[in-house]
Amino acid sequence: MDNLIPAPVRVGANTPGEGFLPDRSTTLTAQPGTETTERWLRATLGAAFGLPLGPARPGTKEPGNTVELCLDPALGPESYRLVVAPGTGVRITGGDSAGVFWGAQTLRQLLGAEAYRRAPVASGPRRAVPFVEIEDGPRFAWRGLMLDVARHFMRKDDVLRYLDLLAAHKLNVFHFHLTDDQGWRVEIKRHPRLTETASWRARTKYGHRASELWDETPHGGFYTQDDIREIVAYAAERHIRVVPEIDIPGHSQAAISAYPELGNTDVIDTSSLSVWDTWGINPNVLAPTDNTLRFFEGVFEELLDLFPAATSPFIHIGGDECPKDQWKASPAAQARIAELGLHDEEELQSWFIRHFDTWLTARGRRLIGWDEILEGGLADGAAISSWRGYAGGVAAAEAGHDVVMCPEQQVYLDHRQDGGADEPMPIGYVRTLEDVYRFEPVPPGLSDEAARHIIGTQANAWAEVMQNRARVDYQVFPRLAALAEVAWSRLPAPEERDFAGFERRMEAHYARLDALGVDYRPPGGPLPWQRRPGVLGRPIEGPPPNV
Repeated sequence: MDNLIPAPVRVGANTPGEGFLPDRSTTLTAQPGTETTERWLRATLGAAFGLPLGPARPGTKEPGNTVELCLDPALGPESYRLVVAPGTGVRITGGDSAGVFWGAQTLRQLLGAEAYRRAPVASGPRRAVPFVEIEDGPRFAWRGLMLDVARHFMRKDDVLRYLDLLAAHKLNVFHFHLTDDQGWRVEIKRHPRLTETASWRARTKYGHRASELWDETPHGGFYTQDDIREIVAYAAERHIRVVPEIDIPGHSQAAISAYPELGNTDVIDTSSLSVWDTWGINPNVLAPTDNTLRFFEGVFEELLDLFPAATSPFIHIGGDECPKDQWKASPAAQARIAELGLHDEEELQSWFIRHFDTWLTARGRRLIGWDEILEGGLADGAAISSWRGYAGGVAAAEAGHDVVMCPEQQVYLDHRQDGGADEPMPIGYVRTLEDVYRFEPVPPGLSDEAARHIIGTQANAWAEVMQNRARVDYQVFPRLAALAEVAWSRLPAPEERDFAGFERRMEAHYARLDALGVDYRPPGGPLPWQRRPGVLGRPIEGPPPNV
């Protein structure tokens, strides 16, 4: 019981006995509404142990040798009760279908690392699940990971794998960063050049933008609309919401390279732009024209069809790091400011964001953006992802807006995990496993009403220096396990958290990650093949500011 991650709310005392050990006669019974978990258990535990987990025939159920899935709304959203008892076998009762699924994830952990394999292994006696009762439920409704596939493309199968990894940690939001200056990753049929042209770049900066190294291999890729539908359906089966991000009005050079009329043509020759091959904040931003608005309305129309409201109520529009220099120099942008009676370029960006907030709201969706969308005034129904620190999230929550806390200084997993010289392409502040475990999404001093607007937290993984799946694994794990516990469990104040106990539980969790083939950073430091000697990073020394 002492190796569950994230830690459950309550674990009852163990009942004496040998425990529950599923075998080929074990049956699986699922009440209506629990079908997603029924399918998942047969696919995962059935494969790992070579068991059919067939349904019980009427009148033939073997007492104590069944897994039963039930619903009881009194338990609350995403909550569950797991009971393993001599007379009943395993009963998982969820407050809703998601709660049943999270209870099944706990059962998988109790069965040991072998439950994470794709086929049975004969390495010794199987582990029985002890007779126990667990009651559990999440602290936050939004528990997520942002994965950047724009800077370095991640194949569809690798995205599906990450959805499984999120589910294994009871994380329920996948923030899918699909566009940026360095690539456009989703098929939009009415604008085919977004994938014909904007999804590929000729070469890539290797390391930090100040590095002199280049990878001369053309890089790119995109997801077809059917790929996206498959990803969304796969996530929904695992009770994960997908939040797609189309980054506007900044971080848009890839789109402008395909459709030059989207840029500020009265300031620069946008027809000369290509998909950006380096990193940083790009000066080439969208022009605030009616043509641009109509273009991206068309993009979002197709996007809403791909990401149904049931699984994607939020649409992320970016809104961050939008330099205003081109707008200041653009007669067309200045004329738009005058026409709208705005004071400056900050209010022009606010007008741009408000337009899409109104557009999305009319179609039953909610806009969310990075905390820069606060500048110039925030649209009434918009939520923010607070990334530059706590301050933007505090201001938004106090003003009555929902907030996802994901401050760069705390939970950006592209930041280095240690100060050692062997860390590959070291970026940013040192954020150890313990640092992430002691992260608190709700800052002190918030009013009770504002605190209720902190709807959750997520870790962000930006992929400038993560060229492939192994590098993503190295940066994300094991720290995502710590973030998962912060988001799910009701932990004490950061300084009072039992990190030593968490480390002990991680010893068992590393075996699970090994079985899943995750290339995590070992506690002792990077393995030889995980290092990138001689590739320039951008380490920042000292503790991160608490802003």
